[in-house]
Amino acid sequence: MIKVHGALARITRNFGWLYTSHSFSFGGYFDPGNTEFGPLRVFNDDRVQPLKGFDFHKHEEMEIVTVVLRGELQHEDTLGNKTVTRAGEVQRMTAGTGIEHSETNPSASEEVELLQLWFTPNEEGLTPSYEQAAYDLDSRKNEWVPVVTGRPGESAAGDGVKPARIHQGLTLYLAELEPGQALTFSQKPGRRMYVFVIEGSATADGAYKLSRRDAARITEQEQLDLHTETGARLMLIDLP
Repeated sequence: MIKVHGALARITRNFGWLYTSHSFSFGGYFDPGNTEFGPLRVFNDDRVQPLKGFDFHKHEEMEIVTVVLRGELQHEDTLGNKTVTRAGEVQRMTAGTGIEHSETNPSASEEVELLQLWFTPNEEGLTPSYEQAAYDLDSRKNEWVPVVTGRPGESAAGDGVKPARIHQGLTLYLAELEPGQALTFSQKPGRRMYVFVIEGSATADGAYKLSRRDAARITEQEQLDLHTETGARLMLIDLP
């Protein structure tokens, strides 16, 4: 079963320094019918203005994944990490028993655009940790590239780059699909798929049209076919 959630159906908020769209209940937005999809709890599409960001704040018992689409994001935490994540990189933070961190745009002239996802971990009481990983979609067009995974044996074979590891039985893939190309994804029975169109447009299973920033939540099917006429940058999450 495929259920499309259009980009315009998201809750969008403009704070001046932050323009954000929530795909699930978050902050001041609460919809009891839209709080999760499997272990996926938060999917925020953010744009942060130059020299602005989130001051130090605390998280517990959550796996937080950030994919930078454009610009730079500076991360600092109470573990002593101070890093900058750029387009083509992803960061994973295990909040575990508790961690404080800040996320800011270090540029004086360019906004940063990012996707931030929160997942419940497969166990509580984990030691907090932080990790970054890089990927190159330009050299691996028209294929699913795993960038974050918690599943044994999953790797970005062929380019020597390992995906970030997460404490949950999921894999987050990205793909750069050229015009006229198609991709198929197969998974075991009883799992879920979450598809998000970062850029471009695509058609799922020949019937469901997905435009920029649209999402699809897929259950009760083991294979999904995606085709694009114009080209698309896609995210697919294989979820328990």
